[in-house]
Amino acid sequence: MIGKVLLSATAWAAFASASAQKAPDVSIGLKRDAALSAALADVSPARIRQTDSTLVSFGTRNTMSDTASESRGIGAARRYLYRELRAYSRECSGCLRVEYDPAMIVNARHPQRVTMNVVNVLAWLPGRDTTRVIVMGGHYDSCVCRTSTNDSTSTAPGADDDGSGTSAVMELARVMSKRYPKGLDATIVFALYAAEEQGTLGSAHLAQRLKDAGLTIVAGMTDDIVGNVVAENGKTDSTSVRVYAVDSVPSLSGELARYVWGLGQVYLPKFEVRPTFRLDRLGRGGDHGPFQRIGAPALRFTERLENYKRQHLPTDEFKFVNFGYAANIARLNLATVAALAAAPAPPDSARQRRDTLSGGQDWDLTWPAVPGAASYEVLVRSTAQPTYVRVISVTGTSFLLDEELDDAIAAVRSVGPTGARSLTRVFQQPARRPAGATPPPAR
Repeated sequence: MIGKVLLSATAWAAFASASAQKAPDVSIGLKRDAALSAALADVSPARIRQTDSTLVSFGTRNTMSDTASESRGIGAARRYLYRELRAYSRECSGCLRVEYDPAMIVNARHPQRVTMNVVNVLAWLPGRDTTRVIVMGGHYDSCVCRTSTNDSTSTAPGADDDGSGTSAVMELARVMSKRYPKGLDATIVFALYAAEEQGTLGSAHLAQRLKDAGLTIVAGMTDDIVGNVVAENGKTDSTSVRVYAVDSVPSLSGELARYVWGLGQVYLPKFEVRPTFRLDRLGRGGDHGPFQRIGAPALRFTERLENYKRQHLPTDEFKFVNFGYAANIARLNLATVAALAAAPAPPDSARQRRDTLSGGQDWDLTWPAVPGAASYEVLVRSTAQPTYVRVISVTGTSFLLDEELDDAIAAVRSVGPTGARSLTRVFQQPARRPAGATPPPAR
């Protein structure tokens, strides 16, 4: 009896070991697109390096620093970014609409609550649908915040925070304008923000501007500190990236994280995407936060290992940035932005109702039709699973699911004529009927 137990335990250990070695399939049915795969090869670590080197050369990019000098301060930095984006646009016959996005905003972190001229630099790549926008951003301002957030004169290289993210977004704008000069289905905004270090003021301004214009924000994403691979304790990681997003049904941010996770496995299988279902690192924030706060899908890309002895200090120097690593994050950005922009919108609502005719184990799923969708897919996971494990193709706008949703979560997404897939929309229960109300007719 003891021998049998030991044999069983040994067999189980061998099975568990083999299972642990096999990476789970988190691709959630997303498919590789040949044109997108080719575009990823265009991302250049050398170009990201060149951009970051130029940004660092301006000495400080504090939002309150010099705006008149051509060689130092935030004014020189934003004019450089604007010129580069305009050059990309000329190369694609004017496909990018480049603009300054200014706003006078109170700096609540300043002792005198001074009003600052906060100037974002934007490049728009219009899509066939100009009412849906995907925002991919990074903040170009820097600081020596360990001393003073508002120190406008001390050297603040900000090579990693966030010269690396800004440079990655610039490279994304260059490659996408070259590969997709006529745009895709949704419009893309490449955003370089100011005043992140004073409380995400630039991104908050843009998020509100887009909302006030009545635009649908497909996703508001940021690259923030994406170039460090060695922590202060000597740990090293150049093969994984963290993505932060709140797993919120109304905002779809968690669904966006699962989408990025899946695309990572499809397009960069050797570069691990590590989703964390919270807004950001503990006690920290970034330029995706304002998009989350207005109810849009929001996500942060950030390096796996931070070096806390360099952040917000004069030691955040160019020599410590790993540009091969930053380029891999830029490729993941590109895969995400291009896949989202090529897809139709997700259904704007999704309802689940227990099917009483079958006895109650099955569920009726319904959603409205989406313009441009050729078909739909229903995805299912248990409440204990972080991502979807079952994908079901559907041609109409309803489906009878043979799963007990007391123990599971189901979602639906649109599939375009080319196979591009939207974010998933989680099914929700209809509001409960008031007492005495007439029940709906049986199915």
